[in-house]
Amino acid sequence: MIFAAGLGTRLKPYTNDRPKALVSLAGKTLLQRAIEKLKGLGADRIVINVHHFADLIEDFLKENHNFGVDIRISDEREELLDTGGGLKKAKDLFIPNAPILIYNVDILSSIDLNELIWQHEASNAVVSLVTRRRESSRYLYFNKEHQLTGWKNCKTGESKVARPDMEESEALAFSGIHVVHPKLFNLIEEEGKFSIIDLYLRLAKTEKLLAYKDQSDLWFDLGKPEQLQKAEKLIVKQT
Repeated sequence: MIFAAGLGTRLKPYTNDRPKALVSLAGKTLLQRAIEKLKGLGADRIVINVHHFADLIEDFLKENHNFGVDIRISDEREELLDTGGGLKKAKDLFIPNAPILIYNVDILSSIDLNELIWQHEASNAVVSLVTRRRESSRYLYFNKEHQLTGWKNCKTGESKVARPDMEESEALAFSGIHVVHPKLFNLIEEEGKFSIIDLYLRLAKTEKLLAYKDQSDLWFDLGKPEQLQKAEKLIVKQT
Protein backbone atom coordinates (compact mmCIF):
# COMPACT_ATOMS: atom_id res chain seq x y z
CA MET A 1 0.00 0.00 0.00
CA ILE A 2 1.22 3.47 -0.88
CA PHE A 3 0.10 6.16 1.57
CA ALA A 4 -0.66 9.08 -0.77
CA ALA A 5 -3.62 10.83 0.86
CA GLY A 6 -1.73 13.48 2.84
CA LEU A 7 -2.26 17.22 2.32
CA GLY A 8 1.41 17.87 1.57
CA THR A 9 1.41 21.15 3.48
CA ARG A 10 5.13 20.87 4.28
CA LEU A 11 5.89 20.74 0.55
CA LYS A 12 4.28 24.04 -0.43
CA PRO A 13 4.50 25.73 -2.92
CA TYR A 14 4.98 22.46 -4.87
CA THR A 15 1.60 21.23 -3.60
CA ASN A 16 -0.41 24.38 -4.32
CA ASP A 17 -1.98 22.79 -7.41
CA ARG A 18 -1.30 19.07 -6.98
CA PRO A 19 -1.06 16.34 -4.36
CA LYS A 20 2.31 15.46 -2.87
CA ALA A 21 2.18 12.20 -4.83
CA LEU A 22 2.35 14.11 -8.13
CA VAL A 23 5.25 16.38 -7.22
CA SER A 24 8.11 15.72 -9.64
CA LEU A 25 11.58 14.51 -8.65
CA ALA A 26 14.13 14.46 -11.48
CA GLY A 27 11.49 13.93 -14.16
CA LYS A 28 9.30 11.40 -12.35
CA THR A 29 6.49 11.94 -9.86
CA LEU A 30 6.94 10.64 -6.34
CA LEU A 31 4.02 8.28 -6.98
CA GLN A 32 5.64 6.80 -10.08
CA ARG A 33 8.88 6.25 -8.17
CA ALA A 34 7.02 4.48 -5.36
CA ILE A 35 5.05 2.32 -7.80
CA GLU A 36 8.24 1.34 -9.63
CA LYS A 37 9.90 0.45 -6.31
CA LEU A 38 7.03 -1.88 -5.41
CA LYS A 39 6.77 -3.23 -8.95
CA GLY A 40 10.45 -4.14 -8.72
CA LEU A 41 9.64 -6.11 -5.58
CA GLY A 42 7.09 -8.11 -7.56
CA ALA A 43 4.06 -6.77 -5.71
CA ASP A 44 0.92 -8.58 -6.88
CA ARG A 45 -1.32 -5.61 -6.14
CA ILE A 46 -0.86 -2.00 -5.05
CA VAL A 47 -3.47 -0.12 -3.02
CA ILE A 48 -3.20 3.69 -3.03
CA ASN A 49 -5.22 5.90 -0.69
CA VAL A 50 -6.31 9.29 -2.00
CA HIS A 51 -7.83 12.47 -0.56
CA HIS A 52 -6.12 15.74 -1.57
CA PHE A 53 -6.49 16.33 -5.36
CA ALA A 54 -7.69 12.72 -5.64
CA ASP A 55 -8.98 13.22 -9.20
CA LEU A 56 -5.49 14.18 -10.40
CA ILE A 57 -4.02 10.97 -9.01
CA GLU A 58 -6.71 8.85 -10.65
CA ASP A 59 -6.20 10.66 -13.98
CA PHE A 60 -2.42 10.20 -13.73
CA LEU A 61 -2.78 6.46 -13.16
CA LYS A 62 -5.25 6.13 -16.02
CA GLU A 63 -2.97 8.03 -18.42
CA ASN A 64 -0.13 5.66 -17.54
CA HIS A 65 -2.26 2.49 -17.66
CA ASN A 66 -1.52 1.88 -13.95
CA PHE A 67 2.11 1.28 -14.94
CA GLY A 68 1.14 -2.29 -15.82
CA VAL A 69 0.21 -3.11 -12.22
CA ASP A 70 -3.04 -4.18 -10.53
CA ILE A 71 -3.80 -0.93 -8.67
CA ARG A 72 -6.79 -0.36 -6.37
CA ILE A 73 -7.83 3.05 -5.01
CA SER A 74 -8.91 3.54 -1.40
CA ASP A 75 -11.03 6.68 -1.53
CA GLU A 76 -10.72 9.03 1.47
CA ARG A 77 -12.20 12.07 -0.28
CA GLU A 78 -14.91 12.48 2.38
CA GLU A 79 -12.54 12.24 5.34
CA LEU A 80 -8.77 11.98 5.72
CA LEU A 81 -8.34 9.03 8.06
CA ASP A 82 -4.64 9.31 9.04
CA THR A 83 -2.36 6.30 8.62
CA GLY A 84 -4.14 3.83 10.88
CA GLY A 85 -7.62 4.69 9.70
CA GLY A 86 -6.39 4.66 6.11
CA LEU A 87 -5.03 1.14 6.42
CA LYS A 88 -8.20 -0.12 8.11
CA LYS A 89 -10.45 1.41 5.43
CA ALA A 90 -8.45 -0.33 2.69
CA LYS A 91 -8.77 -3.77 4.31
CA ASP A 92 -11.06 -5.30 1.67
CA LEU A 93 -8.85 -4.12 -1.22
CA PHE A 94 -5.88 -6.30 -0.27
CA ILE A 95 -5.22 -9.84 -1.45
CA PRO A 96 -6.63 -12.03 1.35
CA ASN A 97 -4.10 -13.51 3.79
CA ALA A 98 -1.10 -11.88 2.09
CA PRO A 99 1.50 -9.73 3.88
CA ILE A 100 1.14 -6.00 3.23
CA LEU A 101 4.08 -3.72 2.59
CA ILE A 102 3.29 -0.08 3.41
CA TYR A 103 5.36 2.61 1.70
CA ASN A 104 4.96 6.36 2.21
CA VAL A 105 4.79 8.16 -1.14
CA ASP A 106 7.33 10.78 -0.02
CA ILE A 107 10.09 8.24 0.76
CA LEU A 108 13.04 7.65 -1.55
CA SER A 109 15.11 4.64 -0.56
CA SER A 110 17.53 2.06 -1.91
CA ILE A 111 16.39 -0.53 0.66
CA ASP A 112 16.24 -4.17 -0.49
CA LEU A 113 12.53 -4.83 -0.07
CA ASN A 114 12.91 -8.55 -0.79
CA GLU A 115 15.26 -8.88 2.19
CA LEU A 116 12.77 -6.94 4.34
CA ILE A 117 9.89 -9.24 3.37
CA TRP A 118 12.03 -12.36 3.95
CA GLN A 119 13.09 -11.23 7.43
CA HIS A 120 9.52 -10.23 8.32
CA GLU A 121 8.10 -13.63 7.39
CA ALA A 122 10.96 -15.49 9.11
CA SER A 123 10.39 -13.55 12.35
CA ASN A 124 6.64 -14.24 12.53
CA ALA A 125 6.12 -10.64 13.66
CA VAL A 126 2.79 -8.85 13.43
CA VAL A 127 4.65 -5.79 12.14
CA SER A 128 8.20 -5.10 10.94
CA LEU A 129 9.11 -1.41 11.00
CA VAL A 130 11.99 -0.14 8.88
CA THR A 131 14.24 2.06 11.00
CA ARG A 132 17.51 3.92 10.66
CA ARG A 133 20.06 5.49 12.96
CA ARG A 134 19.61 9.15 12.00
CA GLU A 135 18.73 12.55 13.41
CA SER A 136 15.02 12.98 14.05
CA SER A 137 12.64 14.86 16.31
CA ARG A 138 10.70 11.67 17.06
CA TYR A 139 12.02 8.22 17.83
CA LEU A 140 10.71 4.71 18.27
CA TYR A 141 12.40 2.62 20.95
CA PHE A 142 13.37 -1.04 20.56
CA ASN A 143 14.91 -3.43 23.08
CA LYS A 144 17.69 -6.01 22.58
CA GLU A 145 15.20 -8.41 20.98
CA HIS A 146 14.28 -5.61 18.48
CA GLN A 147 10.83 -5.40 20.06
CA LEU A 148 9.02 -2.04 20.01
CA THR A 149 8.94 -0.60 23.54
CA GLY A 150 7.92 3.05 23.12
CA TRP A 151 7.95 6.41 21.34
CA LYS A 152 9.28 9.86 22.18
CA ASN A 153 8.97 13.37 20.75
CA CYS A 154 12.28 15.07 21.52
CA LYS A 155 10.91 18.58 20.84
CA THR A 156 7.99 18.38 23.28
CA GLY A 157 9.34 15.74 25.66
CA GLU A 158 6.16 13.69 25.23
CA SER A 159 6.68 9.94 25.45
CA LYS A 160 4.47 6.88 25.08
CA VAL A 161 5.59 3.74 26.88
CA ALA A 162 4.60 0.36 25.46
CA ARG A 163 6.88 -1.82 27.59
CA PRO A 164 8.67 -1.21 30.89
CA ASP A 165 12.15 -1.57 29.37
CA MET A 166 11.73 1.48 27.11
CA GLU A 167 14.33 3.46 29.08
CA GLU A 168 16.97 0.80 28.37
CA SER A 169 15.96 0.54 24.71
CA GLU A 170 17.63 1.93 21.57
CA ALA A 171 16.16 5.05 19.92
CA LEU A 172 15.71 4.61 16.16
CA ALA A 173 14.04 6.78 13.53
CA PHE A 174 11.12 5.29 11.59
CA SER A 175 11.65 5.26 7.82
CA GLY A 176 8.05 5.32 6.56
CA ILE A 177 8.21 1.70 5.38
CA HIS A 178 6.64 -1.22 7.25
CA VAL A 179 5.32 -4.74 6.66
CA VAL A 180 2.21 -6.04 8.40
CA HIS A 181 0.86 -9.54 8.79
CA PRO A 182 -2.82 -9.76 7.71
CA LYS A 183 -3.77 -10.84 11.25
CA LEU A 184 -3.18 -7.21 12.25
CA PHE A 185 -6.70 -6.36 11.08
CA ASN A 186 -8.19 -8.67 13.74
CA LEU A 187 -6.31 -6.68 16.40
CA ILE A 188 -7.55 -3.22 15.37
CA GLU A 189 -10.18 -1.88 17.77
CA GLU A 190 -9.78 1.79 16.82
CA GLU A 191 -12.43 3.49 14.69
CA GLY A 192 -12.38 6.39 12.22
CA LYS A 193 -9.27 8.56 12.07
CA PHE A 194 -6.24 7.31 14.02
CA SER A 195 -2.46 7.04 13.84
CA ILE A 196 -0.91 3.72 12.89
CA ILE A 197 2.00 4.40 15.28
CA ASP A 198 -0.44 4.76 18.19
CA LEU A 199 -1.99 1.45 17.13
CA TYR A 200 1.45 -0.18 17.05
CA LEU A 201 2.32 1.18 20.50
CA ARG A 202 -0.88 -0.28 21.92
CA LEU A 203 -0.26 -3.67 20.34
CA ALA A 204 3.44 -3.72 21.30
CA LYS A 205 2.42 -4.36 24.91
CA THR A 206 1.41 -7.92 24.00
CA GLU A 207 2.33 -8.55 20.34
CA LYS A 208 5.56 -8.94 18.36
CA LEU A 209 6.40 -5.67 16.59
CA LEU A 210 10.02 -5.61 15.47
CA ALA A 211 12.58 -3.16 14.09
CA TYR A 212 14.20 -3.87 10.76
CA LYS A 213 17.42 -1.85 10.76
CA ASP A 214 18.01 -0.42 7.31
CA GLN A 215 21.64 0.34 6.48
CA SER A 216 21.20 0.96 2.74
CA ASP A 217 23.10 3.92 1.32
CA LEU A 218 20.10 6.01 0.22
CA TRP A 219 17.12 7.27 2.20
CA PHE A 220 15.25 10.55 1.89
CA ASP A 221 12.09 11.95 3.44
CA LEU A 222 10.89 14.16 0.60
CA GLY A 223 8.28 15.99 2.68
CA LYS A 224 10.00 19.39 2.56
CA PRO A 225 11.25 21.49 -0.42
CA GLU A 226 14.89 21.48 0.75
CA GLN A 227 14.92 17.68 1.00
CA LEU A 228 13.31 17.35 -2.43
CA GLN A 229 15.94 19.65 -3.94
CA LYS A 230 18.78 17.77 -2.22
CA ALA A 231 17.51 14.44 -3.55
CA GLU A 232 17.13 15.91 -7.06
CA LYS A 233 20.76 17.05 -7.08
CA LEU A 234 21.89 13.59 -6.00
CA ILE A 235 19.84 11.80 -8.66
CA VAL A 236 20.99 14.17 -11.43
CA LYS A 237 24.60 13.69 -10.31
CA GLN A 238 24.27 9.89 -10.51
CA THR A 239 22.77 9.91 -14.03
